Amino acid sequence: MKRISPGEGFIVPPRPTRVSAAETPKGPLASSLVVFAIIVAGLFLAREVLIPIAIAVLLSFVLGPLVNFLRRLRLGRAFAVLVSVLLAAGIIAAVSTVIGVQVAELAQDVPRYQRTVERKIEGLRAGTLGQTMDYIANINRAIHQGGEESKEAAEKAKQQAARDNPRKAEPEPPKPVLVQVEERRPGPLELATTVLAPVAQPLATAGIVFVVLLFILMQREDLRDRLIRLAGSSDLHRTTVAMDDAARRLSRYFLGQLALNSAFGLVIGVGLWIIGVPSPVLWGIFALVMRFVPYIGAFLSAVLPIALAAAVDPGWSMVLATFLLFALVEPIVGQIIEPLVYGHSTGVSPFSVLVSALFWTWLWGPVGLLLSTPLTVCLVVLGRHVDRLEFLDVLFSNRPALTPIENFYQRMLADDPEEAQEHADLILRECSLSAYYDDVVLKGLELASRDAARGVLTPSQKDEIRASITALVEDLEDREDAVPDPATKSARLFESDGESACKNGPIADPEPGELPAAWRADGAVLLVSGRGFLDGAATAIADQLLRKRGFGTRQVPFAEVARVRIAEWEPGPAQAVCVISLALSGEPTHLRRLVSRLRQKIDTVPIVAGLWRLDEPMLADDAVRAKLGADDHVTSLRDLIETILAIARHEGGPDRSERSDAATPPRQALPEPA
Repeated sequence: MKRISPGEGFIVPPRPTRVSAAETPKGPLASSLVVFAIIVAGLFLAREVLIPIAIAVLLSFVLGPLVNFLRRLRLGRAFAVLVSVLLAAGIIAAVSTVIGVQVAELAQDVPRYQRTVERKIEGLRAGTLGQTMDYIANINRAIHQGGEESKEAAEKAKQQAARDNPRKAEPEPPKPVLVQVEERRPGPLELATTVLAPVAQPLATAGIVFVVLLFILMQREDLRDRLIRLAGSSDLHRTTVAMDDAARRLSRYFLGQLALNSAFGLVIGVGLWIIGVPSPVLWGIFALVMRFVPYIGAFLSAVLPIALAAAVDPGWSMVLATFLLFALVEPIVGQIIEPLVYGHSTGVSPFSVLVSALFWTWLWGPVGLLLSTPLTVCLVVLGRHVDRLEFLDVLFSNRPALTPIENFYQRMLADDPEEAQEHADLILRECSLSAYYDDVVLKGLELASRDAARGVLTPSQKDEIRASITALVEDLEDREDAVPDPATKSARLFESDGESACKNGPIADPEPGELPAAWRADGAVLLVSGRGFLDGAATAIADQLLRKRGFGTRQVPFAEVARVRIAEWEPGPAQAVCVISLALSGEPTHLRRLVSRLRQKIDTVPIVAGLWRLDEPMLADDAVRAKLGADDHVTSLRDLIETILAIARHEGGPDRSERSDAATPPRQALPEPA
């Protein structure tokens, strides 16, 4: 801000409206693409090593709370880590053994299941479905009958020609010689290699997982410190607390997900056992594992049990019961129990979950599909707590990329009043109307004023923004200014770092009979717009909130109180005057002139100046009053309405001449600048 001669006041240079960009790696786009390609190639080529490490990292989050619990029992770190890892290894080994036994039992009964399926297919062929298929086949046969008859006629003609001229007949081909090949019996070494080859790679992967898991749990703090050093931070304390908090949150999330999926698998296994489906333990474990797959995991876990039920039961009752079991349990777990266990979502947007599932499946195969959601959650948490990785949070998280203020202004620029109304409805589920106006709308209008001061808004864009604001205010005319019922509040749709989009509650209404009759008359409060292109919209918002509290108001455009028309203007039964401005250029010079003209016209009522700025440094109160010549100035709608209400209460007393200096400061008759 530059100070010039007293007659000219202060000039605030226009500042651009900017959306804070997420921290991204520096360098040109080509360099970033090359780095990304190298990373993807490394992930693909080193998948044999990276997959066990990724599994070990995820298991460390699951076993972390158990290690901490054992350490609270005064056990050493090494002993606590060893017990936790051995317990996890034992559980995994037991589950793997059960799976092997169940699969072996299931394989023995495959011939019997095959006969049942064949009988069902024959029954379907004999029924209505079979008749329909035969009818379709007959139609197809009739269509191709002409071509087949011509082929048969040609074949018969060829055979007749061969009989008529036996010399030209082709000689019969020689009969094939049967050859029998006997395989050599494998030796002991070959037999052992054949048996152990399928399990060698899984055993090696499991060994790498548990070795890495031991080192991660043993050196967890050291790894955290190294990650902090790699990420870099100007605030070591804040970064350390953030990383520890992120680790705790991930541990709770993964542990909760494992417990929930285990309960889901248990319910499915017990239900299949009651229904009579063979190998219910196998299908329960299969449902547990497949539920880690996003979106389609529960569906895939139901396909095989339903197919097996169709192969076991000669009828269809077992198939129907199995289908109903999955159709009832999955919605209950996914839509009711899951939000209670670890919130309404994983913090990852649905589109990001889908893209990550495709990416990791393409990169690492089925294991990547199982790990896709946990890995994406880890990336989102890193991006939320590490400044240099913020772009990961922007790309993958379900938090809005723009703040509610920026979102509102973006909808105004896009000339989309319908989306602006939907945006308002979402925020008003948890905010009062006055808080929404104060914390979102007015600050969005300030962004538009700055762009207008820069000259980047065309006249048509200004007209569209004004029309959209007018339509929005009219749509909210019938809405009460009250805190929504907690039962109707949204799940923090617009939330940033734990804070709601609206910081304040509704403005208090005057008590019945508290507002004097003179303040209820039309034109009791004059709302004078500044010369900015959005000052009229801000004035309309203040007018709406004042009328909801019983004040009689009148909006006065800037043109009516301009220098050339102020003499013809009639203030009417005014009890107070509010000058409202959002413009940032030339303040407070033109407002000082406006207040001076109003003071000369109506010197018997208090004048309040409403100046709203997003982050401009405000002058001290005394300095603002001295420059503007107003009795008071406010920086929010809440302050404006509470100030008018305080003046009305005081003016409605027994003696208007005994106003306190606090309610109405002494007016300063400042000469109008040349």
